[in-house]
Amino acid sequence: MERPAVGELDSGTCEHISREEEEARELEPSPVGSLTDMPFAAVDIQDECGSPDVPQANPKRSKEDRGDKNDHVKKRKIAKKDYQPNYFLSIPITNKKITTGIKVLQNSILQQDKRLTKAMVGDGSFHITLLVMQLLNEDEVNIGTDALLELKPFVEEILEGKHLALPFQGIDTFQGQVGFVKLADGDHVSALLEIAETAKRTFREKGILAGESRTFKPHLTFMKLSKAPMLRKKGVRKIEPGLYEQFINHRFGEELLYQIDLCSMLKKKQSNGYYHCESSIVIGKKPVGTQDLINEALHRERMELKSKVKQIKELLLKPETQAKIRKELFEGRVFNNANPTSNADFNLILP
Repeated sequence: MERPAVGELDSGTCEHISREEEEARELEPSPVGSLTDMPFAAVDIQDECGSPDVPQANPKRSKEDRGDKNDHVKKRKIAKKDYQPNYFLSIPITNKKITTGIKVLQNSILQQDKRLTKAMVGDGSFHITLLVMQLLNEDEVNIGTDALLELKPFVEEILEGKHLALPFQGIDTFQGQVGFVKLADGDHVSALLEIAETAKRTFREKGILAGESRTFKPHLTFMKLSKAPMLRKKGVRKIEPGLYEQFINHRFGEELLYQIDLCSMLKKKQSNGYYHCESSIVIGKKPVGTQDLINEALHRERMELKSKVKQIKELLLKPETQAKIRKELFEGRVFNNANPTSNADFNLILP
């Protein structure tokens, strides 16, 4: 998989598709791209954010009041229109049996049609998208990080201390545009749906625009035609069932839910092909090696340091803190017989 770029749009011009196709397509990040390459199914902006609650007009209300209300509604509509997810919650797929099986599947398809090479998802990027959201700046990313940390106890409560095994079996597509490995049926599906809904509620309560309008359908994407728009000009308009016929009921293996990551769709990917990760939570326990322990410790220290820097920044921006600093600096200069300096000079020192 390629590195995603602004808007996750591929460099080529995207062709218009029907609404039925649009609702079926999954969008996943790629390096230079378009909305057709984000790691989530196409988002219906109007349905996702919901129609604003507009009460019936009160004839006794003044025109000025009605004007204020209309302005408020317009602002809410603008907010909905501008909703374009750029972050997502990811469940990484790390089971070698699963990733190896998908590579065998991809190679089998490419032996039949080499034109589909650029439509394949890189094995380092395999994941399940749990939730998509919009985070516009560093402060909102920090809020998202806090929301993810708050999500951890809710997830553990849902699982009741048990491991959640996610078995993958069989192949399917979204309208022939996105090829994915299916999550097998079972009680684990209900648990995952509950986790996804809890995540959406947790992030929205923090004021974050999050979620999609359509029903959450967990799946593991291995290819999508939107990654290679030139294929349409070459006559490739859908993924033919015959390409994956021998894998239609193949058992790929199980992935234990042990980690949920807050990932960026736009930032440069990691060296292993996985997305840029802002924060993570570990669910339950998973056998780990020495390097895993080191990585976890470094990540924990980074998160703690980031939190402390944020607290210091907020403290320095408080008016009472700035007034105290000015006072101490001024008194210090007077005590040392330094030349008097105006308060305007101290403003240059402070943020």
